[in-house]
Amino acid sequence: MLDNPVWHTLVGPRRALAQRHGQAARFDPDVSVFAAVVDDPDPAAWDDLAALVGSGQPAAMLRRTVVPPQGWVIEEGGSGVQMVATPAVTTTPGDGPAVESLGPADADEMSRLIAVDPPGPWLPRTVELGGYVGVRDGGRLVAMAGERMRCGGFTEISAVCTHPDHRGRGLATLLTRVIVARIRARGEEAFLHTAGSNDVAIRLYERLGFRVRTSIEYGLLRPVTDATAPAPPPGPRRTGHPGSTTTSPPPARRTG
Repeated sequence: MLDNPVWHTLVGPRRALAQRHGQAARFDPDVSVFAAVVDDPDPAAWDDLAALVGSGQPAAMLRRTVVPPQGWVIEEGGSGVQMVATPAVTTTPGDGPAVESLGPADADEMSRLIAVDPPGPWLPRTVELGGYVGVRDGGRLVAMAGERMRCGGFTEISAVCTHPDHRGRGLATLLTRVIVARIRARGEEAFLHTAGSNDVAIRLYERLGFRVRTSIEYGLLRPVTDATAPAPPPGPRRTGHPGSTTTSPPPARRTG
């Protein structure tokens, strides 16, 4: 299931926040950008996805490999790693600032923090994914983290961010341990994604007790229509954070 986490999330624990058409599914568009097809998609599955997202509209995918058939343009792509928690991840936060739960009432503050330190896509209803925790300093939210994908007994840690003025205090580590503890209290285990080129983050999570399970690919795809301009030759793949849409995309790659 973890090779195709978006699909198994949308047809499983997050189905209340999903839209589905045949062999394709996506989050409600104001919750998350992600969409998916079944594990072994045939051409009909990709047709279902095109119908679901709408003519000429994009679909963001996160899975072991992103290989669309002819008739799709890859507008943005990146590679990363998927890491899973091992028993070495301790869930005792130790000394540190108070951690509080966050929810819809905190959405404006969370959005302001995300704008300063974007960890990935954040939309008006992303907070409904739940599981968010944060740290305040002087009443202001300065660090947060939450949950996103859930499938096969695993829950993804996501939206880990710290205001630049408060880095170096161990807040990301503290919040990661708190979320791992909450996930394990449900009888599940934690996993996460980070850019394959982000050696600093990978080493940090390895020190916490996570291990790399596999590589993972991100792709922003669009079905070709008569209005789609011909794409230039493929450019180098971007190695940004899987799921990130905050940086400029590379040249489009057409598959049909």
